Amino acid sequence: MFETSETVHIIGAGLAGSEAAWQIAEGGGQVILHEMRPQKSTDAHVTGEFAELVCSNSFRSDDALNNAVGLIHAEMRMAGSLIMRCADANQVPAGSALAVAREAFAQTVTQAIRTHPRIRVQEGEVSDFPTTDWGRVIIATGPLTGSGLAAGIARVTGQDSLAFFDAIAPIVHFDSIDMDTAWFQSRYDKVGPGGTGADYINCPMDKPQYEAFIDALLQGPKTEFKAWEGTPYFEGCMPVEVMSERGRESLRHGPMKPMGLTNRHQPDIKAHAVVQLRQDNALGTLYNMVGFQTKLRYGAQAEIFRMIPGLQNAEFARLGGLHRNSYLNSPVLLSETLQLKAAPYVRFAGQITGCEGYVESAAMGLLAGQFCLSDLKAEAPKLPPVTTAFGALLTISTNT
Repeated sequence: MFETSETVHIIGAGLAGSEAAWQIAEGGGQVILHEMRPQKSTDAHVTGEFAELVCSNSFRSDDALNNAVGLIHAEMRMAGSLIMRCADANQVPAGSALAVAREAFAQTVTQAIRTHPRIRVQEGEVSDFPTTDWGRVIIATGPLTGSGLAAGIARVTGQDSLAFFDAIAPIVHFDSIDMDTAWFQSRYDKVGPGGTGADYINCPMDKPQYEAFIDALLQGPKTEFKAWEGTPYFEGCMPVEVMSERGRESLRHGPMKPMGLTNRHQPDIKAHAVVQLRQDNALGTLYNMVGFQTKLRYGAQAEIFRMIPGLQNAEFARLGGLHRNSYLNSPVLLSETLQLKAAPYVRFAGQITGCEGYVESAAMGLLAGQFCLSDLKAEAPKLPPVTTAFGALLTISTNT
């Protein structure tokens, strides 16, 4: 087996950084993994664990035959992905999606990284762009990159920082949900990994209830931003009230679509809209509101969301929120092997490259780790074919 004493520095122990570290270490390289948490946290994180999932617990579809994300899952498993191994070990029922118990998942990733003999964790913030004497570097700090490092990246790239706004969905205590109104069912009764076909809690709305709910969303007080900031939201995590502003029917054709669901309490009555909740922890005591990211102010959230039938007495373990994210203009700044053109000893991986979603972020970390490992072996990097999910993701990220 290949082994080297040469060390790769990876900044950020999120999904991408943890995956990159694992790929390099498993391939025989030495890694120093820099993580600022728990010494310094962010607006979205709540623990010091690696690969903490801050928005949803879902890795989305696990169907490799009919879904692009499911295909990425399959390719990552074939490549020995740590993130997929830990996700599979901590899955919770979610229909055809792969959802995980968030805390247990992060703990499993953290344990694997901290006990690997070729990975050394260095806690503390990296507050400026790494210099050439660091050797090979992967920056995987995600969209919540610290201000000092972000300024250093902007200085080296010569580009203005890009940003979008990402929102977080509320989480509800299961025992506060009225199950005489709500019911368990996956859409079209589809059975997914670890599921039964009845993995989501469904809360029905008739048309007057839906219309009143939309009015409340549109009129509710929200977190606002200065005009110069703009609000280029992350399309995959759009606040519900912003979706509503695009049209009153948007939600019932999006996260609140009633298709494939039959009310167990009133099977002859078709719901006008349905709010779904997905299990958030292994014990099943917490459920998150699927697609219900929001920038509503805290005081308004509980009042408005309790308008949803079945949630009239809901107790919230966490309310929704909004945070500002930064990312690179990757097609301009990065090479086909994720190297920064202005400083080729540095690679970028994960959401800071502009890719969307947990799965894509981890996949970019895997690719960056494999490319870096090829450098250590003095081998030409093996680019994935464009006909693969990896190849498609890399192509769209770097415009190669």
